[in-house]
Amino acid sequence: MFRDLVQIRVQAGDGGRGCIAFRREKYVPLGGPNGGDGGDGGSVYLVCGRSYTHLGHLRESQLFKAKNGSQGKGSNKHGKKGSDCEIFVPAGTMVCDVETGEELGDLAEQEERVLVAAGGDGGRGNSRFKSSTDRAPRRADPGRSGERRALQLELKLIADVGLVGRPNAGKTTLLGCLTASKGKVAAYPFTTLEPNLGILQLSGYRRAVLADVPGLIEGAHRGEGLGLNFLRHIERTRALAVLVDTMPPEGNVVDHYEALCSELHHYNEKLLGRPRMVVATKTDLSPPAKTIEALRVVAERDGASFCTISSISGVGLPDFVNWVGEQTPTD
Repeated sequence: MFRDLVQIRVQAGDGGRGCIAFRREKYVPLGGPNGGDGGDGGSVYLVCGRSYTHLGHLRESQLFKAKNGSQGKGSNKHGKKGSDCEIFVPAGTMVCDVETGEELGDLAEQEERVLVAAGGDGGRGNSRFKSSTDRAPRRADPGRSGERRALQLELKLIADVGLVGRPNAGKTTLLGCLTASKGKVAAYPFTTLEPNLGILQLSGYRRAVLADVPGLIEGAHRGEGLGLNFLRHIERTRALAVLVDTMPPEGNVVDHYEALCSELHHYNEKLLGRPRMVVATKTDLSPPAKTIEALRVVAERDGASFCTISSISGVGLPDFVNWVGEQTPTD
């Protein structure tokens, strides 16, 4: 199962205790205090890693701890800093504090780092407390405790174009025709249970990332069907391709299209402000001409692009690829 929402606990390292020590050397009658400071505790970071595509690996361990700082030593030797803990996550991961709801970071770029728990400061050794009135202080600070937090990690796929549509609209088949994606295809609803990504090679050594989002049904914005689990994955897409089955087993194609737009609007009204193409699918089954024309009319009404395709015969695919290329950055 695709794991895109995970809660973990993180614990930064505690600072090391400061040292109480005095210089003791032959022929040095007034040695004085020389206790060193404790080392700082290690911190916990989230790091955007290239080789990670989901959050499933984080379920194996619910607690991630950095090392404590070492205690200070005599001769003004400072304790060793505790090693940091790095938690690798895929690009597109948002992290929030469970208790406060505060958003701590949004990792979208490779190698990006976010501090989620700061290590505690090391305690001061007794040499820090020497003064004109206290030549032999016998006090040192304990190290400060590191931060402890419960975190919620949420993965939102990053893609150039999101393929959305009702179950069995032909999204996975289209993705498989254009890319090397191996998503499951079958003649029953909800074949796709997790988002599939595919890389489409474009002209000029460019490429576009396509995301096949599991089928949306009416009420998805309230969590019905696969609902909110996967609607979140289209929030980062630059453009949307709304696939409409021209030979549905029931209902009207225009009603299906408008229901999809309604779900997108209720979930995040900004989604419909992005570049959009209405894609009439399965035209190899010879749908009525009035069905195609009705979809074309509503696409023009909404200011969306329009094309008809058949993933089986390949008809219309070049038009769709050209539109994807227009939505993809040139750099």
